[in-house]
Amino acid sequence: MSAMPESVAGLVLAAGAGTRFGGPKGLAHTPDGEAWVARAVRTLRDGGCDPVLVAVGAEADAVSALVPSDAVIVRAADWAEGLSASLLSGLGAWASGSPRKSRAVLEAGPLPPRHGTAASDEPGSGAATTGAPASALLIVTVDTPHLPVAAVERMRAHAHEDVLAQAVYRGRPGHPVLIGRRHVAALTAGLAGDRGARPYLVARGALEVECGDLWSGDDLDSR
Repeated sequence: MSAMPESVAGLVLAAGAGTRFGGPKGLAHTPDGEAWVARAVRTLRDGGCDPVLVAVGAEADAVSALVPSDAVIVRAADWAEGLSASLLSGLGAWASGSPRKSRAVLEAGPLPPRHGTAASDEPGSGAATTGAPASALLIVTVDTPHLPVAAVERMRAHAHEDVLAQAVYRGRPGHPVLIGRRHVAALTAGLAGDRGARPYLVARGALEVECGDLWSGDDLDSR
């Protein structure tokens, strides 16, 4: 009998202001009209991630309105501090007990959110149901609307609670990134400003998973 696959949650980072882009990328749409944030959630779900969390910050209400109802919104209060703020918010929400109730909203407090915060269907309402976190968290940025489900599935195949893995494209690092739950405390301790998980991944010898045969790996900085 084959072993049961490890459970994997998903996180979409969509909190930035998108200064070079001309506005929050969480509000961007594909040419056929699908919101990037909705596509990211769908891609993670189709790739087997459950639950899927979305970290929002700049124009949070407008971005949240585009998030599908089967995802969990994490509001990063300190999103203007840089990439680390949305990553910390998402990691903290996941590690505290992954929300299982669709359309829950987690209010992530000031940096660094080391512990979980109250969840609700809408701010100020009753708490959402939580459970033990998945074995690993698969992280993507909202500005990768061409990310294929196959890349999510390839990364997810490496999931376990000790994993550190990053997709690479002809050797160039990109997304998705896969973080096992045993790394959360050490990873969050080193996050600050616009520094993401890459230094931690390099220092710990993260597994590089080549995905360049599936797509370019490019994030989009222009409309």
